[in-house]
Amino acid sequence: MQGAEVSFARRDGRPFVATPQDATLPPLPPLGHPRGLLTLPEWATDNPTHPILGPGPGPYRSQLLSDPGHLTQFGAFIEELPPGSSSGHRHWHEAEDEMILMLSGQVVLVEDHETSLTAGDAAVWPAGHPVGHRLDNRSDAPARYLVIGTRSERDRIHYTDHDLVTEKDGAKRRYLHRDGTPYGETP
Repeated sequence: MQGAEVSFARRDGRPFVATPQDATLPPLPPLGHPRGLLTLPEWATDNPTHPILGPGPGPYRSQLLSDPGHLTQFGAFIEELPPGSSSGHRHWHEAEDEMILMLSGQVVLVEDHETSLTAGDAAVWPAGHPVGHRLDNRSDAPARYLVIGTRSERDRIHYTDHDLVTEKDGAKRRYLHRDGTPYGETP
């Protein structure tokens, strides 16, 4: 539709009119498509081993959306859990918001209690809210969900079911016992 005019409306239905300040916004980087649409990347399969906790709770596939889209303020990806797999170890973040939106299938959200989630359900975890969480696929079909979270340069991640706190500083990680003693040192 070359030459087509695009108009936008506000939530209340009034038309959106661009202001002079809008003209000062930097141009968006190219995304490999003439209209700036994101070309979805290939699925990546992983079954990570945690440096302290050891093997993960099962394999998963993911499709990273934020990096190919040049997003820097938040991370977004689609994750697919096969039957019998979990999203990871129960954890919570001091500095990062997290949310998921179920796209298909069914998972069990494991917090201090368990909640079944299906397509259209969402769950959110504000930064600093000390509720450890993970997703388990106990069904006989794959489950897919969209994950969105803050990209804080620094964070502390608490593992609810383990004596572990991870300090994140950019690409660096430091692993501590809950009492603050680094792993590898005796208290």
